[in-house]
Amino acid sequence: MTTKRKSKGAYMISAVAEMYEIHPQTLRLYEREGLLKPSRTEGNTRLYTDEDLERLEFILNLARDLGVNIAGIAIILQMRERMEEMNRQMQSFVDYVRSEMLSRFQQVTPDSGAAIVPLRRPVAVPPKPANSRKA
Repeated sequence: MTTKRKSKGAYMISAVAEMYEIHPQTLRLYEREGLLKPSRTEGNTRLYTDEDLERLEFILNLARDLGVNIAGIAIILQMRERMEEMNRQMQSFVDYVRSEMLSRFQQVTPDSGAAIVPLRRPVAVPPKPANSRKA
């Protein structure tokens, strides 16, 4: 689904409904079901941010193009959020390992007498069978 947004900012429910050709009640349903969480003004008007619209586009893609029902959409969104969190944790771990390795490499200097030498595995060549003859 192509993006229909042209500028940054916040959008009222009527503008979002018109942009995506959906009924405002559909947006209210998505909010009730916890799929969308627009912010509110002091007058309690819903305001949809660019991030909300990205999420809405994903929801509409699941519903319209793939035929996923609301319960399925909720499960997919939860799984997506968990995967993003796992990805953040993995990236944090990779960053930690990288910084630890750099720190340890910097501790090994030519003056310290230590050196980083690649380890080589011994190569085992199998012996030729004793009863092997050339034909």
